[in-house]
Amino acid sequence: MAPKVLVSDKLSETAVQIFRDNGIEVDFEPALGKDKEKLAEVIGQYDGLAIRSATKATEKLLAKADNLKVIGRAGIGVDNVDIPAASKKGVIVMNTPYGNMITTAEHAIAMMFACARQIPEASASTHAGKWEKSKFMGVELTGKTLGVIGAGNIGGIVCERAVGLRMKVIAYDPFLSDERAAKLNVTKVELDELLKRADFITLHVPFTEKTANILSRENLAKTKKGVRIINCARGGLVDEEALADALKSGHVAGAAFDVFAKEPATENPLFALPNVVCTPHLGASTTEAQENVALQVAEQMSAYLNTGAVENALNMPSVTAEEAKVMGPWLKLAEHLGAFIGQMTDEPIKAINILYDGKVSEMNLDALGCSAIAGVMAASNPDVNLVSAPIQAAERGINISRTTQGKSGVFDSFIKLTVVTDTRERSIAGTVFSDGKPRFIQIKGITIDAEIGQHMLYTTNEDVPGIIGTLGQMMGENGVNIANFTLGRSEPGKDAIALLYVDAPIDPVVIAKLKATGLFRTVSELQFNVS
Repeated sequence: MAPKVLVSDKLSETAVQIFRDNGIEVDFEPALGKDKEKLAEVIGQYDGLAIRSATKATEKLLAKADNLKVIGRAGIGVDNVDIPAASKKGVIVMNTPYGNMITTAEHAIAMMFACARQIPEASASTHAGKWEKSKFMGVELTGKTLGVIGAGNIGGIVCERAVGLRMKVIAYDPFLSDERAAKLNVTKVELDELLKRADFITLHVPFTEKTANILSRENLAKTKKGVRIINCARGGLVDEEALADALKSGHVAGAAFDVFAKEPATENPLFALPNVVCTPHLGASTTEAQENVALQVAEQMSAYLNTGAVENALNMPSVTAEEAKVMGPWLKLAEHLGAFIGQMTDEPIKAINILYDGKVSEMNLDALGCSAIAGVMAASNPDVNLVSAPIQAAERGINISRTTQGKSGVFDSFIKLTVVTDTRERSIAGTVFSDGKPRFIQIKGITIDAEIGQHMLYTTNEDVPGIIGTLGQMMGENGVNIANFTLGRSEPGKDAIALLYVDAPIDPVVIAKLKATGLFRTVSELQFNVS
């Protein structure tokens, strides 16, 4: 029986035809995406679900999807898909991360022009029968300094376009290598320098804990007087109240926003300000981009349903069913090793080396490598997946290498991940025990045996008395329950580390208190995806 796919959002007829050409039965019902009850009634008939943003693939809907094998999102954002619920149900979630890069970058450039020349206001004035030529004095882009926050896929395209406009481009991106910066013809700078120098600032980073309000009230005050700010990336990157105040005071000359902290944005402190251009999240809204992502998702889903090939999956490695039975815990271990390194590294990564020792060296190393790299890259881009991670690493000029060797120690197998930056090497190793649970077995060359939990605390210090007591007392006084406490040291009186697996996130105040004791060189809260 041919696989059956439901298209519950608006996809082009060409995309629908791709399914048919690949021998897949397809029902094109774009109205179903907004009819939750009807969708829940019929979803059990389908092997695949192709969507845009209207369809909400919730846990409740997935509970009815007894035959569903894959959800394909035509676009990058998957906020409308409950990925943990899909994973538990065994449903692959795919997206199309590269179909709208050019479109979004072009929108940012267009918004910069609109802001510089006050085009929307001038157009409205002229439509109203006015001729206010002297009112709309603009500025040129040529020769101005553009500060790009985030020079990844989309940000990199913006850099290239801006260089073509004869702008001076500076970029802040902790993961931007010198080689990649040179290729883009941009100058790498720290954030404070970018704020001080830029005539225009454009943001191209995902929304994470580290990037939330990256343009805070404090950072906006550091900007050059007369700066213009463009945000076509994600809402929440800029303190909108603070920006509104800076616009009113004249410190910021203008702004252009396509995204907002709360969407749909029917009211916002930036609205009604005369020097602000606003659009309703149109970054990916071009005919070409919408067609590209629709065709891409149809091709990907068809390939998976017909051959089992997995591309741009957000919740599944590219491995066969046979491999998955053996490799599952090792894939999770590789991800955890990468996540540890990624969360601990805040400077550009030059190289990643993965050592496979023993039996694991005979497994699907491409998949394991992708999982490790995705773990590293997820710290800067939560949208990364097993397919896009190596591409992003290559674009950042990161050299990826792997080494295999026969059993060399007490463990039948282990994986060791080493990351190289300009200033240091950082390494971590782990293995999978007979119970199928991944464990950390070495950090900084120090032997350790640590169970991995969702919420963890990592500390480094000189091996002196009082560390255990301080950590235990601090956690206890602040209501943090410790599930597992592991210590390691290089030798008496030298370097020592601790890993605490705790039941809940640790309040930043507790982290600050631990740092204030002066006992620790490093105090870092870590998060791991253990589902």
